Amino acid sequence: MPDVFLKNRGGYRQLRVYKVTESIYDITFYFAHHFLEKGDRTVDQMVQSARSGKQNIAEGSEASTTSKETEIKLTNVAKASLEELLLDYEDYLRTHGLVQWRQNHPRYDKMRSFTQTASFAEELPAQLTKLNDEELANLCITLIHQATYMLRRLLERQQQQFLTEGGIREQMTRARIAYRENATSAPTQPRSPHHPA
Repeated sequence: MPDVFLKNRGGYRQLRVYKVTESIYDITFYFAHHFLEKGDRTVDQMVQSARSGKQNIAEGSEASTTSKETEIKLTNVAKASLEELLLDYEDYLRTHGLVQWRQNHPRYDKMRSFTQTASFAEELPAQLTKLNDEELANLCITLIHQATYMLRRLLERQQQQFLTEGGIREQMTRARIAYRENATSAPTQPRSPHHPA
């Protein structure tokens, strides 16, 4: 059988980074509409950045079937969108006189551990209404750091795959050559002695 060049891709919903970006979007949507003033342009900007982080992972995964270049580009757009969102949260904390929790903060390790539990996404909706703006902002900052780290690793793998497998045109060419070679090397069936010439 010749090489298959349109390999099954997608499956983004099973990616941990996609699940993390879903949580980032949910937190950001709630945060922007509860702690930012109505009419503030930052509301739409933050929500769109969070959405872009999530959607571009999905679109990049689906595009990988026919274009590794597009997959890499969209994954990078997802990372850039989340980095923009990170700045918005950091700006909010700074301009509102709130604390950004770092490694030496007493609540940092507990919050980080909570985000890595198997039940985090399931428990998140109930937590949204219980946390104040400082807690939610720091929670989302922690998730953004996790997501951008995973996206950097994902980009490295995607680039390595591109180097080893090439783009779709190269894969199609290899598959076509393999098909021709198999066709010309296939043994011919001997004629039956009773088969007419």
